[in-house]
Order: sequence, then C-alpha cells, then structure tokens
Amino acid sequence: MPNFISYGKQWIDDDDIAAVVAVLKSDFLTQGPAVEAFEAELVRLTGARFCVSFCNATAALQAAVWSLQLGEGEGITSPNTFLASANCLAYNGLKPVFADIDSQTYNLDPAEVEAQLTSKSKVLVPVHFAGQAADMPAFQRLAERHDLRIIEDAAHAIGSRYPGGRPVGCCDYSDLTVFSFHPVKTITTGEGGAVTTNDARLAKRLQLFRSHGIERSADLMTQNPGPWYHEMVDLGYNLRLTDLQAALGTSQLTRLEAFKARRKAIIARYNEAFAELPGFTVPHEAAGNDSCFHLYVTQIDFPAIGKDRLTFMSGLKAQGVGTQVHYIPVHTQPYYQQTWGYRPGDYPRAEAYYAKALSLPLFPKMSNLDVERVIEAVKNELEH
Repeated sequence: MPNFISYGKQWIDDDDIAAVVAVLKSDFLTQGPAVEAFEAELVRLTGARFCVSFCNATAALQAAVWSLQLGEGEGITSPNTFLASANCLAYNGLKPVFADIDSQTYNLDPAEVEAQLTSKSKVLVPVHFAGQAADMPAFQRLAERHDLRIIEDAAHAIGSRYPGGRPVGCCDYSDLTVFSFHPVKTITTGEGGAVTTNDARLAKRLQLFRSHGIERSADLMTQNPGPWYHEMVDLGYNLRLTDLQAALGTSQLTRLEAFKARRKAIIARYNEAFAELPGFTVPHEAAGNDSCFHLYVTQIDFPAIGKDRLTFMSGLKAQGVGTQVHYIPVHTQPYYQQTWGYRPGDYPRAEAYYAKALSLPLFPKMSNLDVERVIEAVKNELEH
C-alpha cells in the first residue's frame, strides 16, 4: 500500500551506506576490525567494561545464560516479552519461571518475582519492556539476598537511562545486559545483538561461545606448535556478527541521541492527542526514568469502544496505518503449556494487559504528517 505507515522501521542514510560500502571494499567482511570498533563504541556509550557482539539478540541471550555456568535450576523472567527472553533459559537446561508484571509499566514486578523464588532459583532476567528500564535496584537487592545472578534483557532499551542518569547497559545492577539491533529497534545492524558486562571472565566466555569454543591465545593453550594452531576448550557455536553489520551499527550509533529525541517528540504528540480519549490508555513512564521507547504500546478497552482488536487493527490498516501486538504472554504458548504445565490464568496482570495491548507506529523517520495521520486514523476508529 502506498504511504503505508508500519509500526516500526529502520532509518538508513547515506553515511550508513558509505560505512557498509567501505567494508565491502576492505579486506575483511567478517572477523575484522569493524566488529571491535562497534563493540568499543557500545562500551563507550554504556560505560560497561566489555562488550561482545552476536549475530542476533536471541543468540546473545543464550550466550549470556551459558556464560554464567548455572547448572540445573530455574530462571525467572516476564511473561510479557518475546519468546527469546524465556527460551534462553530452556536452551541452557533451566526451567523458565514467570512472575507477573506491574500494571502501569508492564515490566516485571519485583514483589511478584520474590513470591516465585525457591531454592532452585538461579538467575533473574528482567525485561526493559518497550524501552523503559525495569526496577533494577529492587532486583539487585533480591539477587543479593538470595544469591542470584541477573541478566538484563535490554533488547528494547539501547539509549535508555535509569533514574539517576546512568545508561542501560552499564551493568551497575547486573552481571550482563543484552541488546538487540533488529531493524525495528532504535538502531540496527540488520540483525544483531550484543552483551555488555563488567566481568572479564564472563566476557571471555561470551567470546568462546560466539566462535566454536575456540581459544587462540597462546598463553591459554596447552601447547603452541605454530601460528595455525588453536584449541577448542568448550562447546560453542558460530554466532558472530559480520563486519558489514558492525559498520552499519557504528554508523547508526552516531544518531542514537537524535533517534531518541525524535521518538520522544512523537510520543509527546501522541500522548497529547490520546490522553483524554475514552477507553484509551497511553503508556506510563516511571518517575526518574529516561526511556528511549522502542514501542508505543497503548491499552484499549475494546468492549467499551464496541470493537474487537482485530476489527480495530483492520480499520487502521485500511487507513494506511500498521499496528502490532506486543506480546502474547509466553506462558500461554503451546510449548510452555505442554512442556512446563503453564495455563492461562497463571499471570492475570500480564493476561489483562495483553487483552488490551496495541502498539502504534513509532520510528524516527516518521514525518509530522505521518504522526497526524496515525492520530486521525485512531480517532476515526474510536468514533465510528
């Protein structure tokens, strides 16, 4: 459809293209200097000591759990997230356990997490839903009391800051933080992810997992017969980011603050237009947070407006406006029901949230005219 406004979209400019072309003309398309440059820039922006990039955030989450060497047990995460936040636990032999969400922020509720803790609990995976930082000081206190590790799922939250101003990814409250660079995220590498940490040992394990478990440092090998030699010291995968992707990411990071400012401007206009609409709730930002919102997630009382969600979405689509639903509660998925015994009704706040959730278009390349078109389309659907 001409001039269709999708719910999310990348913004690639001439500088991004030039950065990728420069790599195409270089000696390295992968395993070259562009990856290290991208990781160094993420270290600079987050304030973490180390960064290890991956081919996608799903792989990064899997690697983050693996790096902790937790053994058997349980990990706790949010049901209001993409599947990967929970799957990373199952990949590593841990039972995924869920805790309900806060009804305002839609983030994991620390009190609900505490109620789920058992002697088997090993790790917490709070999700910074839609880009808003979860209550990490509370999770850190829980972890200290119960000897837990923490992995922040910040797939939505590059550019966000905690109360006090520290950037998400600094790992002040966690062992590791995971980012995503899918095209609908704030910055993109096409597909890609990264893990930040302040622990040198964890960074080394992440590097091993990313590249077949191969060790190439002469001082860490059992022998060194020549420059060709390497040793596989653990069971890893090939999960590397390419130099092409890394160059795009480094270029995109130069516009992170501009992207953030534009997202905030769009959200401010949406909130102004939608705040008093009947049956319509705009997103809430917790006091002190400085969120680089990846999503604009509304809550719509569909019975109250006399339309079900499918009808409402179809009406917006007919007006050239795309929407999406974030997320189907993970515990209601067939795999989680069949494998772990979860059932609808287990996490009522997440399910009540899901029943009303609708994500409207939010991306920096939207023009002011695009924003007004979305507002007009939503009002048309609510009124007719």
